[in-house]
Amino acid sequence: MATRPPIGLPRLSRRSRILLIIAATVILLLLVGARLLDTYVDWLWFGEVGFRSVFSTVVLTQIGLFLAIGLLVGGMLAISLLIAYRTRPVFVPVSGADDPLARYRSTIMQRIRLFGIGIPAVVGLIAGSTAQSDWQQFQLLLNGTSFGVSDPEFGKDIGFYAFTLPFITWLITWLFVAIAIAFFGALITHYLFGGVRLAGRGGQFSVPARVQLSITAGLFVVVYAVDYFFERYELMYAHHDNISVGGFTGATYTDLNAVLPAKLILMFIAGFCAVAFFVGAFVRNMQLPAIATALLILTSILIGAAWPAVLQQFSVKPNENDKEATSIGRNITATRYAFGLDNVQYQEYSGTTNGTPDEINKDPRNAATISNLRLLDPSILSPTFTQLEGRENFYGFPDKLDVDRYTVNGKTQDYIVTAREINTSGLNEQQGTWINRHMTYTHGNGFVAAPANTFRRPASTETGGSDQNTDQGGYPIFMVSDLSRQGLIKVDQPRIYFGELATDYAIVGGQNAREYDAPNPSFRYDGAGGVPVDGWFDRLIFATHFTERNILFSGLIEDGSKIMYNRDPRERVIKAAPWLTVDGDPYVAVIDGRIQWIVDGYTTLENFPYAQRTPLGQVTTDSLGSGVARQADRSISYIRNSVKATVDAYDGTVTLYAIDDQDPVLKAWTNVFPGTVKPKSDITKSLSEHFRYPEDLFKVQRDLLSKYHVSDPREFFSTQTFWNVPADPTEEGGTELNSTAAKQPPYYVTAQAPGQDKATFQITSALTLLNRQFMASWVSVSSDPADYGKMTVLKLPTSGSSQVEGPGQVQRKFQTTPKVTENRTLFNNPSVTVRFGNLLTLPYAGGLLYVEPIYIQTKDANAFPQMARVLVYFGNRIGFNADIREALKEVFGPGVGETATPPEGAVPTTSPTAPPSSTSSQPPPTGGGTSNAELDEAVKAIDAALARLRSAQQTGNFAEQGQALQELDAATKRYNAAKAALGTPSAPPSAPNTTPTPTPQNGGG
Repeated sequence: MATRPPIGLPRLSRRSRILLIIAATVILLLLVGARLLDTYVDWLWFGEVGFRSVFSTVVLTQIGLFLAIGLLVGGMLAISLLIAYRTRPVFVPVSGADDPLARYRSTIMQRIRLFGIGIPAVVGLIAGSTAQSDWQQFQLLLNGTSFGVSDPEFGKDIGFYAFTLPFITWLITWLFVAIAIAFFGALITHYLFGGVRLAGRGGQFSVPARVQLSITAGLFVVVYAVDYFFERYELMYAHHDNISVGGFTGATYTDLNAVLPAKLILMFIAGFCAVAFFVGAFVRNMQLPAIATALLILTSILIGAAWPAVLQQFSVKPNENDKEATSIGRNITATRYAFGLDNVQYQEYSGTTNGTPDEINKDPRNAATISNLRLLDPSILSPTFTQLEGRENFYGFPDKLDVDRYTVNGKTQDYIVTAREINTSGLNEQQGTWINRHMTYTHGNGFVAAPANTFRRPASTETGGSDQNTDQGGYPIFMVSDLSRQGLIKVDQPRIYFGELATDYAIVGGQNAREYDAPNPSFRYDGAGGVPVDGWFDRLIFATHFTERNILFSGLIEDGSKIMYNRDPRERVIKAAPWLTVDGDPYVAVIDGRIQWIVDGYTTLENFPYAQRTPLGQVTTDSLGSGVARQADRSISYIRNSVKATVDAYDGTVTLYAIDDQDPVLKAWTNVFPGTVKPKSDITKSLSEHFRYPEDLFKVQRDLLSKYHVSDPREFFSTQTFWNVPADPTEEGGTELNSTAAKQPPYYVTAQAPGQDKATFQITSALTLLNRQFMASWVSVSSDPADYGKMTVLKLPTSGSSQVEGPGQVQRKFQTTPKVTENRTLFNNPSVTVRFGNLLTLPYAGGLLYVEPIYIQTKDANAFPQMARVLVYFGNRIGFNADIREALKEVFGPGVGETATPPEGAVPTTSPTAPPSSTSSQPPPTGGGTSNAELDEAVKAIDAALARLRSAQQTGNFAEQGQALQELDAATKRYNAAKAALGTPSAPPSAPNTTPTPTPQNGGG
């Protein structure tokens, strides 16, 4: 019977080979060409923002790692295949006529170079492509610095764990991969060519196969031994879910007394096993490597797993609070340092007051908080801003507005601020052509601000505020600076090309540009932003990149034209500083007349010895879903707000400032990218005055503070004194115990907390007792430049009748108080939706003051929220009124907040009644029935100021109103002085109505 020849792959014709080559070339161009195109577009963008050194450093590092790991993995495989092939048996044994391996050997022999070079090349490409993403670890290894702080077990500087150890473990992983792939490559090759046979007991190995496989296995075990050595250090940030405190990070008692010694023992056993493999390569008997391998496996089970488990179960568990005390103490110390909780100022605070309403009202320390009560909720009012100040349909505002403070006419107060951005998604069908979307509607226009403690007089309760087209009550008082108006906050360049809504590219500039720029008929961009796109090559590049042929053929693109892309300020900072973790909520501010986006940047570490590993995405998520970018779901054990970044809204300039220049991680990155981060000394006073303590950092810190306010390890182990971040009580189910509602977000307010000598702009949050709704503490961090970052915790009573009600309990009282439930017109109107605004918790007069606005919104597609009522709670008393001062009077009685001076140039917190006539402003006769020339002059001055104020209200001129208020204040003081000179108690005239006359929807400034 004839033997059937081995079957190989069919031979291809010349034409087929050419077609295959062409197809492979096309696929390669599609894969590589797209990557090269994106790289070139990024190179142009980095040149625009002046960060091309960042681009080149990252790309060169990625190329270096790609080549290094590709050569390591692919090269070791190629060498392994070459050795196995060249040491194959001369006579290949066959199992019979139908030997299944024959066809594979024939195929390989026919295309030996293809397999010998192609397979290692493909494996190397895959490995290199995977490794290049870890460029940060390599650069930190080269540029790491010292922390000046050592770990408590080995005494090594934290810099070793932050910068050196991550790269070592990364390299060990790739050595494992390279050796394992080389081993299996050699094994398969020897098997195909007969060096390894499965016949017989235990199989048969040729001498070359035994030598190569034994040496390769020995190298693998050597790396294993090295890995055991460095795994000892990794215990310092090991994460444990089985400890009673839950989610503990750091070396436990069992780790220190069982696992750590086991690592050293296993390291020596692995070394012995490696020697056994090397010896077995030259000794025909393979028993020694087999015995060594069995010994390594057995000791790994007994010493590495069984002994720690026995120690944990029978020694640690029964005495866990004592056994783990040292480790818990280390964890507390490290976590406080790593998350900036080591300088927290704790104060005992009763949360209740024995003072009478009269005593509270007369205390000047309470006036600052009352005068700055924030009534406007930035997470609710975006539709209101859009309808009243959005102007054209292609303008818009972010879903979440910002809170900042500004000094207007010498008075500093909170404002709800935002930028009127271009929103091309708002274009209608007729406006949605390519030219309109990318060349006509290119930019926004204007900075919009509204005093946070003020609103127009709410709508009548009889109508429920249903007529939102005519009733202007309950809306913010807008101060607008745009191309047609200049508000009290001066803006030199109100055009906004870079913002949170500008997600698409825009083509600007050129001699014949016709950008929409009301009130100007057209506008030609003259700023530094954008990448030139006036050459045919660049037009081809961007037409391909954006898959838009109009870029190539449009006649409107000419000399001087530029293309703007990556226009979101957060995205620009992420690209310019890829080593930063960026806060989810950039905010807009006017700095020296220019609109700037301020973006907070964090330096983070995943592994810090003993510091608690914290899920960043989870702890920064709260009830503010839209308008805030969510952080990635990754764990961190160190964070610093080390960088403040600004992005110019007109030209897109990105500037990084070092706010924490002592941060070792920031120092390392500035060594990697020298000159990209400006020193702290370059921060101007006008910029620092608008810095806010960042939200995401505060959320991380308050979550950890709920546990790490405890100092005693045994108390920490019991968890009894832990706190909770409360659920947002304004959300559905938020008032229930153990609610599944989203967490309450922190709030920016201006208030005077205990220990502060003035009202400061700060971020605040309430914390409740563990699994209880009573208050545990009130946390705040100052944003004022003088004491920026100072964290204060007011600790409230946690037991007995002295416990203070928390946000959920207060919200439940708000919703069930007769004053609210009986207001059927407001809450039972089927055509109106009621929305509870942010519930603010503020320390006030020794107690806690709760303030919550209520908004109404008609059930209509074009409706928008409107202020209707304000709820106030203090000392088990509730105020409910359309006017904040009236609501406060219901709680505190007459005279509340009278020691506070309303901010000039803006409407005071109250929404007063109708304006008195000039005659009603006349003061009553003096006690003696006589007159005084000075008194008469003061009355005339008051009348003149009132007349000027009414005139300014009718025209909507805020600057004129501010001046009139100053004159009115001066005249009132003059009147009081004249009355005092007559020996008569002062009785100043009735407060004027400073609520401006309602203005058209597009003219609110």
